[in-house]
Amino acid sequence: MGAGAIAGQTQACAAEDTVPVPTSRKYLRTRDRICAHHLGEADSLTRVTQGLGRVLVVDDDEVIRQLIAVNLTLEGFDVVTAVDGRDCLEKVVEVSPDVITLDVMMPRLDGWVTATQLRRNPETAGIKVVLITARAQEDDRHRGRQIGVDAYLTKPFDPAEMIRVVRELAGAPTSAFD
Repeated sequence: MGAGAIAGQTQACAAEDTVPVPTSRKYLRTRDRICAHHLGEADSLTRVTQGLGRVLVVDDDEVIRQLIAVNLTLEGFDVVTAVDGRDCLEKVVEVSPDVITLDVMMPRLDGWVTATQLRRNPETAGIKVVLITARAQEDDRHRGRQIGVDAYLTKPFDPAEMIRVVRELAGAPTSAFD
């Protein structure tokens, strides 16, 4: 029986045809997925293990936030979004991401302060952080290194490069297309 098939059926499901399994906890850390072809067809679906990790995408610009989220979701990551630094800090412990992509210039709490607070908190200090920002000056890169961010990408960014960096930081296997 193919991965994701319902008992008694022979149709197999490819990874790109699977969707996350809903859970009772909002951000339960799981890599379980079910085949989209079989949603609603039966109560007992075979779960397939899939997923490269969880990413918390933080950007106040909805278009950029969705661009990053869609690219990472299509790549196989579980993605949760936040609209600014304060929202990030409120979600991060419950979400338990492997990687955070973080804009610098945001209202309420900017990326610099957010990254600093993430590094100071023992519960979040080990999470990989990628700054994705329009701030391209060497002073800004230096400030990111001082804070302890793991990578720095400047806008406009190449989505393929962003995916490569996130995959590397998440410890995900490299894509055949890298």
